[in-house]
Amino acid sequence: MHKKFLLSFLISCVFIGANAQFDGAYASYKQDGEFGAAIGLDHYFGDLNTNASLSHPKFSAGIYFLKQFNNYVGVKVAGTYAFLAYADKYSNNEAQKIRNLSFNTDIWEFSISGVFNFFKFVPSEPGYRFTPYISLGAGVFSYDPYAYLNGTKYFLRPLGTEGQGSSEYPNRKPYGSMAVCFPLAVGVKQAITDKMNIFAEIGYRFTTTDYIDDVSTTYAGATAFPPLPNGQPSVAYQLQDRSGQIVATPIGIAGRQRGNSSQNDAYVIFHVGLSFNLSSYKCPTATQ
Repeated sequence: MHKKFLLSFLISCVFIGANAQFDGAYASYKQDGEFGAAIGLDHYFGDLNTNASLSHPKFSAGIYFLKQFNNYVGVKVAGTYAFLAYADKYSNNEAQKIRNLSFNTDIWEFSISGVFNFFKFVPSEPGYRFTPYISLGAGVFSYDPYAYLNGTKYFLRPLGTEGQGSSEYPNRKPYGSMAVCFPLAVGVKQAITDKMNIFAEIGYRFTTTDYIDDVSTTYAGATAFPPLPNGQPSVAYQLQDRSGQIVATPIGIAGRQRGNSSQNDAYVIFHVGLSFNLSSYKCPTATQ
């Protein structure tokens, strides 16, 4: 009788111990982070798109690594590409259409952001596989606006289209090819397996430059752009004021408003993508 009781007790202990070990291992699952990739659309806001129109989106893509400190808080390191472009011809404002400026640029962005999940996110647990989230951070990006004249591509920064670097405007220095941005993003994330998630995110980039589109202050005027030795107008002169293609008398006289320097340019990015979870398990101790 005692042998049967002892055997039953030992079997019960093994069973309970096994369950305790399983539960301990399950509870000790740790979401260390994730890495992912996304594609989507972007849009520029600035001196050529003053009404925040979303009518001409362009292509964007990105990759990132997220270090998760707990089920709610993490830090994300991201690399993003965005192609931005816009033109005055898209505007409903007649004055902008006459101005007739346009630009294109490739954006290469590197950023670090803090991420906060609104819900507990544990991909291994069915009840915690979805969360909205928000992120805020800082980054740097490169840009180099260009435009086309008679089918030829010209980068605008070296031309100094607002008199930068000319003797006429010694205080207008050439703008740089890099600037700082502050990404603010909101999104949703759904774990489809223990190892994989899908997500959608929209993020707005505040920037420290007003020259993503090469437009900011006033026209420099003809004297800032001397003609070529053969008497023909320079490329810089032709690209700083393109209103002559629309009206008989060009509008680009010195001091006339060309852009709005009181507000920096910005861009928004919408991404959808896949991410892959990085997890670890803490081995349960004897006390568990």
